Amino acid sequence: MKLEETEPKKAANKITHPEVVSRAEWIVARKDFLSREKEFTRQRDSLSAARRALPWVKVDKRYVFDGPHGNETLADLFDGRSQLIVYHFMLGPGWEEGCKSCSYLADHFDGANWHLPHRDVTFVVVSRAPLAEIEPYKKRMGWRFKWVSSHGNDFNFDYHVSFTKEEEAKNQVLYNYRAGEFMMDELPGLSVFYKDEEGDVFHTYSTYARGLDMLVGAYNYLDLTPLGRQEGKGEGMDWVRRHDEYDAQAESDVVDKD
Repeated sequence: MKLEETEPKKAANKITHPEVVSRAEWIVARKDFLSREKEFTRQRDSLSAARRALPWVKVDKRYVFDGPHGNETLADLFDGRSQLIVYHFMLGPGWEEGCKSCSYLADHFDGANWHLPHRDVTFVVVSRAPLAEIEPYKKRMGWRFKWVSSHGNDFNFDYHVSFTKEEEAKNQVLYNYRAGEFMMDELPGLSVFYKDEEGDVFHTYSTYARGLDMLVGAYNYLDLTPLGRQEGKGEGMDWVRRHDEYDAQAESDVVDKD
């Protein structure tokens, strides 16, 4: 099953703005809000420390991926570093293109990836589609990050981002650490691994759904603006398009107005 595209709902670009005040009054309000921002920063630092302190699980299962230069094990994906971040990208076998929301996140990967290797971190994207179906889409999007296929192994199933026909028939899957109804056969996620000096690999963290927001730099920019993300309740990322489709959407809007 391929992710169904939904028509974007145009967010209203007008708001009932807050009170207009003098610069001196604005400074008072801003300083008050600054104290809340600082508290949030302290809480975020504490949460990040708690995340790092989570227990680990040793990965004993052997996973072999199809990469640009041939087969690679999970241990190989570390590329000589001790830490590995894997983004589970929604691109299933036979899909014509990748998920537009995952593509929105992926537009942020290359910028971060200039820096991650210098902090002993390797970043890799994994999808269940065969590599021959991944590479044309990667080329279309102009991305540079490493992308491998888990088509020949159970990796995506074991980390609960791909689901079987049996799970679909039962209409029950485990996603984001809870049992729920089947939504589709591919969902997004991120998993983190550590490899020690003996070569043993450990799973340290995985996150899904809204837990992936931290990867989206564009959201951080939007959250600074008066209109914010302009996402109505229940609409989520309906407005998002693959970056090469925005002009086409704008042209379509003009045609509709005519």
